[in-house]
Amino acid sequence: MPASAPGPTPLPLRVYRWSRATAHVLEGLAMTAILFPLVGRNRRRTLSAIWSRRLLRILRIEARVHGQPTAGLAGNMLIVANHVSWLDIFVLNTLQPARFIAKSELKRWPLVGRFATNAGTLFIDRARRHDTHKVNRHAAEVLAHGDVIAIFPEGTTTDGRDVLPFHGSLLQPIVDAEGHVQPVAIRYLHHDGGVNDAVAYVGDTSFAQSFWRVTGERRVVVELHVAPLLPARARHRRELSRAAEAAIRRALALPVPDSEPETPGDRPA
Repeated sequence: MPASAPGPTPLPLRVYRWSRATAHVLEGLAMTAILFPLVGRNRRRTLSAIWSRRLLRILRIEARVHGQPTAGLAGNMLIVANHVSWLDIFVLNTLQPARFIAKSELKRWPLVGRFATNAGTLFIDRARRHDTHKVNRHAAEVLAHGDVIAIFPEGTTTDGRDVLPFHGSLLQPIVDAEGHVQPVAIRYLHHDGGVNDAVAYVGDTSFAQSFWRVTGERRVVVELHVAPLLPARARHRRELSRAAEAAIRRALALPVPDSEPETPGDRPA
């Protein structure tokens, strides 16, 4: 007989997990505010990876990596991933610590917003088109100084069952740098292999509500499918974004359209 699904997480355990995660985020705030300015880039990457792994352990999230990340391309690599949850940033940091480009609203989130700011996140206001050019200039400088950039080109989150069309505007810096794009597909699962939409940060759910819901999960599995690198040299950003989307769709066993519709203005993610 198949194993029965685990029952709901007892409230005392849920509160304990919430408290530990909150304390860990506070430790992360201190780390990024005090230690990061004093140490070099490689040490910051190591600290980010260690901190992110601990957060996943506290929240009972098991990361499973399929495929092998390519080493040695830091400073000339852009990670492109589908977007399901606020957890995606920390999940990807366990694989390859990076400087993320994120929506400006993230800065207003309790604790996590300050953490992201201290960690060097590049914020973009999606309502202001000229902000894309400013962020792209900043991203080019970050790449030139040896950091990895990571983006979510869907421009929003999904429940993890599909991938929205990618927008290519934020891929321009890696095209100009003639670097590489690393597609990574993210999928959250239950213990039985079914899609876990409890961690999805969608709709009108607040960050606090989502955080509490995640602490109520008995166990979460997150799969990271690392697709082959895509060279950006001599390619248009729109072509590159479509190739990255196709790679992620294939990794998630989703249909790949023969062609993607034109996106007006390549609006920013």
